[in-house]
Amino acid sequence: MKTRANMGIAGKTVCVFVLFTITKGVRTVEYKRVSATVGNSSVLTCSPKSDMTMVTWRISPEAGSLCILGYRTDENKTDRINCSDSVDWKFRPDQDLALEIRQVGIADEGNYTCDVASPDGNFPKTYHLTVLVPPRLILSCDDHGNPVCKAATGKPAAQISWVLESNSTPKEEGHANGTVTVLSKFTAYSTSMINTTCIVFHPTGNQSKSVVCQLPKNSFILHVSIIFCILIIITFLAVIYYIKLHSDRLCHITKPPETSVTHFPQDDTMEVEPYTTYVQKENIIYNSVSDLTVGQNLPQGLFQQYE
Repeated sequence: MKTRANMGIAGKTVCVFVLFTITKGVRTVEYKRVSATVGNSSVLTCSPKSDMTMVTWRISPEAGSLCILGYRTDENKTDRINCSDSVDWKFRPDQDLALEIRQVGIADEGNYTCDVASPDGNFPKTYHLTVLVPPRLILSCDDHGNPVCKAATGKPAAQISWVLESNSTPKEEGHANGTVTVLSKFTAYSTSMINTTCIVFHPTGNQSKSVVCQLPKNSFILHVSIIFCILIIITFLAVIYYIKLHSDRLCHITKPPETSVTHFPQDDTMEVEPYTTYVQKENIIYNSVSDLTVGQNLPQGLFQQYE
């Protein structure tokens, strides 16, 4: 039983020692973001340790292969694997562990890790390098006399503002190398001349430029001609409407009123005349028969049955 207890204690001691060793060897990686303007140099520092045995710089660019710079203190020897000439120790590594990137380019953007090894463990420190590209400010006037401001091939994308207020919406165009061109057009109405200033905001520095744009004569004449034609058309339509409206009123006034059919006494006479003629003829016949009866001494009631 005592032996087993001793073995348990020994096992626990080994586990504690292993955990202590792991905890001691693994440390939190220090992470830092830095930036550099294209064409300039960038220096990344690395803190030394009194009992360090080896220092390693591992460079992982976003586009390209891994680069390694190494230094062994016991042999005072350096080595490099797959690194360009622009990336090197700033001084002798036995004096300074800093890394220098000369004439920074867009391809140098990525992670740079310095790892210092010592009996107490590894002490890594990582930098994320962002490469800045200043945009080129181009200010001009277009064919219509509007100022056009362009912040060409900047990284990151620039912001454009006008001294005079404008409702222009900037347009961005990305390029394969990661740069962006921003275009903004100043729009103004009811003016033949524009005097304004374009301001470009960027992390590498702000820029500004002024320009005076004048509306082209041909364009001015064209605008005036279009407005004149529109006014003529509106006037012509108004005249047609006026004529049509008054012609309808004239027709309504001069239209003869409807009259009812009237009967004249002559018409009644013409309608009664046939009956009067008929009665006169009957009276003549009757008188003739009456005279004949009296003359011949005939009884008068003889013909009454035929009446």
